[in-house]
Amino acid sequence: MKLDDSDNVEREVRFVSIPEGLHQERVDAALSRLLGLSRSTIVTLIENGEVTRKRKPLGKSDRVSTDDYLEITMPAAPVAPRLVATPIDNLRVVYDDSDVIVIDKPAGVAAHPSPGWTGPTVIGGVIAAGYQVSTSGAAERQGVVHRLDVGTTGLMVIAKNENSYSNLKQQFRDRTVTKVYHALAQGHMDPTEGTIDAPIDRHPREDYRFAVVADGKPSITHYKALEFFPAVSLLEIELETGRTHQIRVHFSALRHPLVGDMTYGADHTIAERLEISRPWLHARELKFIHPGSGSEVAFFSEYPQDLTRSLEILAKGQQLDSQ
Repeated sequence: MKLDDSDNVEREVRFVSIPEGLHQERVDAALSRLLGLSRSTIVTLIENGEVTRKRKPLGKSDRVSTDDYLEITMPAAPVAPRLVATPIDNLRVVYDDSDVIVIDKPAGVAAHPSPGWTGPTVIGGVIAAGYQVSTSGAAERQGVVHRLDVGTTGLMVIAKNENSYSNLKQQFRDRTVTKVYHALAQGHMDPTEGTIDAPIDRHPREDYRFAVVADGKPSITHYKALEFFPAVSLLEIELETGRTHQIRVHFSALRHPLVGDMTYGADHTIAERLEISRPWLHARELKFIHPGSGSEVAFFSEYPQDLTRSLEILAKGQQLDSQ
């Protein structure tokens, strides 16, 4: 830990190794992806001499290599994350009634405020749009019963009252909620259908990401291949458990990282060719028991534009290869 003399706040020091997927990236871009902080936050740290390699401060345009081991003095976390109502133009409401609201989350939006995150949040966007949400749970997580990563698009349900919050939280704990994702993974899955049963917890050396570890929390992912393209597989994935980064960690552990997921070892050349700047992962279907009516409800989300564009590039490449 490092003491910040300006405000007597201890600041966390992280040691970060650079994965292959970020080899020769600019340090500001690489750390923004790895740590989930905005580029401007990383640039401020660099300009203050708080990002070093072999004890030498780096410039924001310096390049990183896979053998680099960087030391970063993280920005001071606020006493508590603060919920700010911020309108989100492309936050689409799929369903809304007196008990729940189902939204289609765009990329670049966090589920709720957290230390170090300064961007928009789902809950802030929902409140800014005038919707009521449950006040259960931590103040900054009002109504949030499950989360999607910042870079993941697709369906999320939010509770609008206390009964709905308790009911939905219990459904997620009981694993009765159906959560289906589509993902584009590097390589061709063999077998084409299966179950990944591998425990997950914080990475033993790099706490900004997660890993398969022997004493981790039970984590189960079911998958089947929908289509094969050159060098990648389109997968349908159903989660039995809901660990942080579960899909990303499990497929990285199988040496099939998600396209665009540099944090977990993706090849940046594939992402660039497919014009994708985030993990190719979309929450496609969501099914649960409505907490008010007691009936099963199901929702479906189309791919957003960037994911559709990647598939169009792949399909076009296949056509050219077959001619």
